[in-house]
Amino acid sequence: MMTKKTISASRAFLILFLCQMITALEVPLDPILLKELSQPPTITQQSPKDYIVDPRENIVIQCEAKGKPPPSFSWTRNGTHFDIDKDARVTVKPNSGTLVINIMNGGKAEAYEGVYQCTARNERGAAISNNIVIRSSRSPLWTKEKVEPKHVREGDPLVLHCSPPVGLPPPIIFWMDNSFQRLPQNERVSQGLNGDLYFSNVKPEDTREDYICYARFNHTQTIQQKQPISVKVFSMDSLNETISANLSGTDFYGAKPLTERRPTLLTPVGSTSNKVELRGNVLLLECIAEGLPTPVIRWIKEGGELPINRTFFENFKKTLKIIEVSEADSGKYKCVARNPLGSTHHTITVTVKAAPYWITAPRNLVLSPGEDGTLICRANGNPKPNISWLTNGVPIAIAPEDPSRKVDGDTIIFSDVQERSSAVYQCNASNEYGYLLANAFVNVLAEPPRILTPANKLYQVIANNPALLDCAFFGSPVPEIEWFKGVKGSILRGDLYVFHDNGTLEIPVAQKDSTGTYTCVARNKLGKVQNEVHLEVKDPTMIIKQPEYKIIQRGGQVSFECTIKHDPTLIPTITWVKDNGELPDDERFIIHKDSLAIMNVTDKDDGTYTCVANTTLDSVSASAVLTVVDRPNPPFDLELTDQLERSIQLSWIPGYDNNSPITNFVIEYEDGMHEPGVWHYQTEVRGTQTTVQLKLSPYVNYSFRVIAVNEIGRSQPSEASEQYLTKAAKPDENPSGVQGIGSEPDNLVIIWEPLKGFQSNGPGLQYKVSWRQKDVGDEWTSVIVANVSKYIVSGTPTFVPYEIKVQALNDLGYAPEPAEVIGHSGEDLPMVAPGNVQVHIVNSTLAKVHWDPVPLKTVRGRLQGYRIYYWKVQSLSKRRRRHVEKKILTFSGNKTHGMLPGLEPYSSYKLNVRVVNGKGEGPASPDKLFKTPEGVPSSPSFLKITNPTLDSLTLEWGLPTHPNGVLIAYTLKFQPINSTHEFGPLVEIRIPANETSLILSNLNYSTRYKFYFYAQTSVGAGSQITEEAVTIMDEGKMVRPVYPRIRNVTASAAETYANISWEYEGPDHVNFYVEYGVAGSKEDWKKDIVNGSRSFFVLKGLTPGTSYKVRVGAEGLSGFVSSEDVFETGPAMASRQVDIATQGWFIGLMCAVALLILILLIVCFIRRNKGGKYPVKEKEDAHADPEIQPMKEDDGTFGEYSDAEDHKPLKKGSRTPSDRTVKKEDSDDSLVDYGEGVNGQFNEDGSFIGQYSGKKEKEPAEGNESSEAPSPVNAMNSFV
Repeated sequence: MMTKKTISASRAFLILFLCQMITALEVPLDPILLKELSQPPTITQQSPKDYIVDPRENIVIQCEAKGKPPPSFSWTRNGTHFDIDKDARVTVKPNSGTLVINIMNGGKAEAYEGVYQCTARNERGAAISNNIVIRSSRSPLWTKEKVEPKHVREGDPLVLHCSPPVGLPPPIIFWMDNSFQRLPQNERVSQGLNGDLYFSNVKPEDTREDYICYARFNHTQTIQQKQPISVKVFSMDSLNETISANLSGTDFYGAKPLTERRPTLLTPVGSTSNKVELRGNVLLLECIAEGLPTPVIRWIKEGGELPINRTFFENFKKTLKIIEVSEADSGKYKCVARNPLGSTHHTITVTVKAAPYWITAPRNLVLSPGEDGTLICRANGNPKPNISWLTNGVPIAIAPEDPSRKVDGDTIIFSDVQERSSAVYQCNASNEYGYLLANAFVNVLAEPPRILTPANKLYQVIANNPALLDCAFFGSPVPEIEWFKGVKGSILRGDLYVFHDNGTLEIPVAQKDSTGTYTCVARNKLGKVQNEVHLEVKDPTMIIKQPEYKIIQRGGQVSFECTIKHDPTLIPTITWVKDNGELPDDERFIIHKDSLAIMNVTDKDDGTYTCVANTTLDSVSASAVLTVVDRPNPPFDLELTDQLERSIQLSWIPGYDNNSPITNFVIEYEDGMHEPGVWHYQTEVRGTQTTVQLKLSPYVNYSFRVIAVNEIGRSQPSEASEQYLTKAAKPDENPSGVQGIGSEPDNLVIIWEPLKGFQSNGPGLQYKVSWRQKDVGDEWTSVIVANVSKYIVSGTPTFVPYEIKVQALNDLGYAPEPAEVIGHSGEDLPMVAPGNVQVHIVNSTLAKVHWDPVPLKTVRGRLQGYRIYYWKVQSLSKRRRRHVEKKILTFSGNKTHGMLPGLEPYSSYKLNVRVVNGKGEGPASPDKLFKTPEGVPSSPSFLKITNPTLDSLTLEWGLPTHPNGVLIAYTLKFQPINSTHEFGPLVEIRIPANETSLILSNLNYSTRYKFYFYAQTSVGAGSQITEEAVTIMDEGKMVRPVYPRIRNVTASAAETYANISWEYEGPDHVNFYVEYGVAGSKEDWKKDIVNGSRSFFVLKGLTPGTSYKVRVGAEGLSGFVSSEDVFETGPAMASRQVDIATQGWFIGLMCAVALLILILLIVCFIRRNKGGKYPVKEKEDAHADPEIQPMKEDDGTFGEYSDAEDHKPLKKGSRTPSDRTVKKEDSDDSLVDYGEGVNGQFNEDGSFIGQYSGKKEKEPAEGNESSEAPSPVNAMNSFV
């Protein structure tokens, strides 16, 4: 909320002047002007009319006056001249009319009592003071009197009279005891307006001997004390005892019992009374009643309402007080005293009279010779006052005549005044209740205009606020005032300005264009004068960023912002206040230029913070409330009620919520018998509840505590309640989690979840464990155990079902009958192996295995499934045995067949099958030998191009790493590439399988060729390897480098990721990106940025068994990307499990891997030196990240990156799946047969069973099958 207050300095000047009338001019209080102008006397200070003096001090009677020339003073006493020179004790203050009467040295104030009046006189007239009545203050002593003790019966009324001495002024009365402690007052006992102490009815406790009335005289600062009054109250019981002791039994009738009575009034007496009060005074009406029970007083005004805002009730409503009474308050006021037995009332008729009061007091007149004027003296009162006139202190009837004046009742009319008409006139208005006396002079002057406002005065105001430009003037006759803007501006008129009688020019809404110089011109018949003032209109101060409402947790810190915008010529000051007071003097409050920060907020910081921006012209403020919140204070006063055996009611009082409402209460309990010091959750209720009915358990020593929760957090726990011990009882429940399992083939282990302490319901908790073999008709066998949660039954048959139950009991009895559960005795290893094992070859990498299930009785346990062990004996193409690596696939349930994936083509395998139960594996079936058929070979191990000449190149290659059959031939395809990356015609050559090199002749000189090379078996072509080479340039002709380009994009895929590698030719410091998507999908390519300029990247988060397309691009090289490659991720398979006994070869294999890496590095180095590779590729190979290099799946070693085509294919859709991908063949088998199907199966060591994946290089593109490539003729003509 924002408030704004504008201060105009020009308004303050108005208080110096009085309004001027056309026929009269007030003389301004300008000191220079006053020195020059003659003026009749004016009384400025005088003592009050009724002046009570302290007899111990000098009497000072004030009379001060002003005038030009300075007036002289004289006094009258009791209507006659008071010659102060004849009394040595009386002096007059210098330059003053004030009398000082010295009574300190033997004088008496009473000797100077009387009525005094002061007269101030100069050549222009005489002014007189009021009649000042001097009286000396008196504080007389109490007259000596014998105060009799008061003996009163209980219940009777009593009045203790004070009767103070008459003093001047009257004393203040109050009642105290001997210890100067005020006596307590209430509706029953109270002090009246006359000082008496009234008892509506007395009680035995009113008995005391020191009821003392004190009178305090303020003028003399003395207190007079009356003799103490003793009051003895007799109760009915004590009175009867006294009578019984003094009278015989026949004479004793006893005092009457205490009887109640209806009210009667102690004061005022009678049913009616009258009261006269003067207008403007305080009206006090009083009614004090007695009765039993104590009456209650009520006030009403007959025929009207008590005045609002001026009516007050005092003295326990026994006194009605109305302030500032007026004639309208006259009427009948009724007080009604009432108790249960009846009521009484009293009516007070109030008449409001009035001493004279002014309606129009006469005002000084300043006239020019020949002018007219009037003096008006109008007063009112009740009764109506008489008006009389005096001139210069003399009744006007006997004063010297003046032809220019005429008296008409309360008005004196002046016409054609002359300088001799100057005088001071007194108006006296009087009635029986007082009088009013006013002095007003008539001063006849002839003066030219004068402007009293300083010249060139600067006024500054805020825009859109009033501007008041002063032109204080004087002259006689009264000058006319005109205003101009600017030195030569036209006179100001119209609604935009307000012209005041005192000369002030008001601009109600000052704007920026109101700025300028204003000229005030004053003229009368005696002359003309002008004055210039200047006005500047400033921009208002505004708070452009106000503090905002904040809620902060106790202990935090908070900041209020206050950014202001102000006129650049004004200097603002920003002050912060809290709750309209100063900020606490605390170093936690930090005031910055535009903000207030409060550190480590406490509860006391809660409140309203106001930013006040002040300038010399305006002030603006904005406030915000800070609410300090915190976790609630803990509840308190916990109480337990309605205590029953199984329930109890808990109630509490919430603690302070710390400005965040309590949302709920959490009730916790402690079991002091079983778990002392440990608190448990019991229940919770809404934050509006303070009681809860709690369910209890037997045999628990409960204590409760309550925690309050609000949005800030949980309170500290309350203090614990009193303890409550419930009676013991039989258990209500039995143990849970009952199971029967065997740990050995000949036992049954019965386990259960034991009851917690409070669940025992009583002492002596035990468990009755019962069991019997299921479906054989045996009787229950039972044992009773304690302090355990397990029992072992020995000598059981192997894996037979048992009925089991566990029942709780304690010293008071058994729990209800428990439910029965079925368990089994221990398992043993299966006895027989599966028979009739058959292997059906599905394709070169997949086989289906069948077997006959074993009889369930021979399983001797819970059948978990069948497990196939299989291993490769030898590769038929290499004719050499290899190290045996057994693999395992588990098939859950009672299956009789399963799939063996990931086999190597053209190899010899063995397998056996075993049944599995909870104990372990049974015996193995006889080993079954089977062979896989031929498959397509892997790519040749390398392709090197050496000995380049003008028209020939030499190609050398290595056998495929995995022939997967008998090689029948190699196929070489190649095509030229021109400078724009366009391919020429494709040439194909078939090479016998026993060749390892080839010389290509009749090639074009200085030409780049791309080669595609792959091997074939009888099944088909394998994955290809690609390479590029350039023939030697002709004599002196330079071959323009073909770059930048990305080639040989290779993808090595696993189930959920793929290693992407490529080769780059072109400028250094290029940032690559990899784009990929699902093959055949129309979705947008997904893009991953490669970190740095390396030439490999790992795509993660891929979907198993999905074909993807991939390409590589360079950032900043618009439209420069590689050709697409396609690869397929492997399906989610059952994991393979390696027999732990076969891993002795691991150290030797690691050595072989290290040696192979070294050989590959040497080969790469030689190929780069001879194969025309670029420095960028060498840097990438040298700094390759080993963590993301493609890994061979067979032996875990890091594989060499193979070259792949990196340009768009000439025939879309002609690619085969990428390398290391299983070639799909027709099969009717479901994936469910793959060792628990696509969901996979885990072996006992947690490894994933089964995995197979593969990759095939894409076929080389043929140049004559794409409209995107040039014809063979055009292509050859475009070569460099």
